[in-house]
Amino acid sequence: MATADRGALETVIVTGLSGAGRSTAAKCLEDLGFFVVDNLPPELVATMIDLGSRSQGAVTKLAVVMDVRSRAFSTDLTGVIHDLGQRDLQPRILFLEASDNVLIRRFENVRRAHPLQGDGRLSDGIAAERQVLQPLRDIADLVLDTSERSVHELRRAIEEAFARGGIHAPELRATVVSFGFKYGLPVDADLVVDVRFLPNPYWIPELRDLTGEDSEVSDYVLSQEATGEFLDRYIDVLRIIGAGYRREGKHYLTLAVGCTGGKHRSVALSRELVKRLTDLGVHATVVHRDLGRE
Repeated sequence: MATADRGALETVIVTGLSGAGRSTAAKCLEDLGFFVVDNLPPELVATMIDLGSRSQGAVTKLAVVMDVRSRAFSTDLTGVIHDLGQRDLQPRILFLEASDNVLIRRFENVRRAHPLQGDGRLSDGIAAERQVLQPLRDIADLVLDTSERSVHELRRAIEEAFARGGIHAPELRATVVSFGFKYGLPVDADLVVDVRFLPNPYWIPELRDLTGEDSEVSDYVLSQEATGEFLDRYIDVLRIIGAGYRREGKHYLTLAVGCTGGKHRSVALSRELVKRLTDLGVHATVVHRDLGRE
């Protein structure tokens, strides 16, 4: 595989056949920390790399997604890549392809015409695109056939090729959202925890007007025997879930923690869960959706 100067901007050009998975590849590279630019004209690739190189560290990895919406695409881009190589800025090229039968099925499923189909058949457009892109496939650093790959398998292959440190996947990121059940469930939650089984500080007069962010309420909630047992066991569950998420190519988790009003128990538990997730190496943040509503 060609190598680029790791002191310079790390650049990947993502190209290949329409319907072969460019969008999935772009999302995966974005998760790996790449700044992704889609459908950039070939003549602007060098300019984009120059801008990124002068960003003073704001952009260290750049992925440019290219397709055949420009009919001069292949010749222009091949020349651009050659010129970049002369400047020791050789980008890596990821080329995605699939069999004709698979591509036809994918286009039929989404009821879209092929960009090079014109008045002909889908197969005509695919054949024309293969011919246009052949020079790029010939010089690609990595060619991935997605015919038999699931989305998760494609993500794993890209992570193995482009994640820093070899095959290590990007870290799991978690958002822990406290909420009140009386205001409804968070619609974007992957997991929901009901902590209404814990004693409610609302019924203690000196704690009623405080929140789970106050130490008095937090200490009360966390000191309950059931709280400690719940946290210990649920963190074990989250450890298993987190490993599964990474394995399946999912790197974002939204965990919703609910009590009655979203003021006391859910707030205190959410804060504690963030601490424990952080100790596990998860990049975790907390959001109190309903705090202040009552």
